Amino acid sequence: MQITDVRVRKVEKEGKLKAVVSITLDDEFVVHDIKVIEGEKGLFIAMPSKKAADGEYRDIAHPINSGTRERIQKIILERYEQGLENETENVIGEM
Repeated sequence: MQITDVRVRKVEKEGKLKAVVSITLDDEFVVHDIKVIEGEKGLFIAMPSKKAADGEYRDIAHPINSGTRERIQKIILERYEQGLENETENVIGEM
């Protein structure tokens, strides 16, 4: 399985949610609404979830093993950081 596209949409509001991401797998399957969240130990991703009748949130789609989760998180956070760097370059260039 290859991650063939990553689309990052930054969230402008203050708070822990920093971005919402869509990834495409093998140019054939898309997962929307992966969240980039800033936690106490740094950035991490949260898979798309839905609130259940008992009030708990449950993932709608998620990796089966930790290696796949780490690979998805790594590429998403790299793309998020690249977006921040590009924004900084654009702001500096406009001054």
